[in-house]
Amino acid sequence: MSQSNDRKSIFITGAASGMGLATAKLFASRGWFVGAYDLNVAGLNSLKAEIGEACGIFAALDVTDPAAFDAAMASFGQATGGTLDLMFSNAGIALAGLFDEMAWADIMKIVSINFLGVMIGTRAAVPLLRVTPGALCLINSSSSAIFGTAGIAVYSATKHAVRGLTEALSIEFKRFGVRASDLLPGLIDTPILSDSLRSQAPKDGMWRLLQPVDVAETVWRAYHEDRLHWYVPEELKEFDLQAVRHPEAVREERTALLTMMGE
Repeated sequence: MSQSNDRKSIFITGAASGMGLATAKLFASRGWFVGAYDLNVAGLNSLKAEIGEACGIFAALDVTDPAAFDAAMASFGQATGGTLDLMFSNAGIALAGLFDEMAWADIMKIVSINFLGVMIGTRAAVPLLRVTPGALCLINSSSSAIFGTAGIAVYSATKHAVRGLTEALSIEFKRFGVRASDLLPGLIDTPILSDSLRSQAPKDGMWRLLQPVDVAETVWRAYHEDRLHWYVPEELKEFDLQAVRHPEAVREERTALLTMMGE
């Protein structure tokens, strides 16, 4: 499979559901070639049936396997004529639990997928990104990267790591003209969101429940504009500023919230 070099391309991990799926559909509808990768093969097959096999590549990928990622990127590059306009590292998992009570295997699974998987994917993507004018490396972080989130401490820690990595790469990648940005979504109605958070989400404000397509539209904007951090919704930027100005106040507020949710 090959495409003309004037057709832009996006490589998406975690493309079989949630934000990745919505992004794949949106970009395909706007004429992009989509590399959709996930371990959920049934979800990928459903996506392929919906947007059409000619719109991209749909393949299983374990983001924690460097050799598999390199192979997937090589196959993608063959299909695009050696270019990659947008690398969207979206795959991630969230396992709830207090840090000292979680099984070590679960902790390492979160770290391996959410952080190591991002680094593996970014390294694999660099050769294609650096030869594609205007390319963007976009990493899906989280509002949990604004202030450490109790109850999902390990998940939150990986998202802080992703945010720090993005900030550094946004400087390092300038040497070959590639941009790096991240997304900081709040409460998004996807399978990764717990039922308790979904049910308690307010109707408005920064913690209102948004849909995956809202994130997909932000991915689209991120490619076409130059910004380091993308908040979804935009009001979350105020929470970020609050966390910097008054971290102790935020800590006490989050403590009260955890206590309330545990009752």
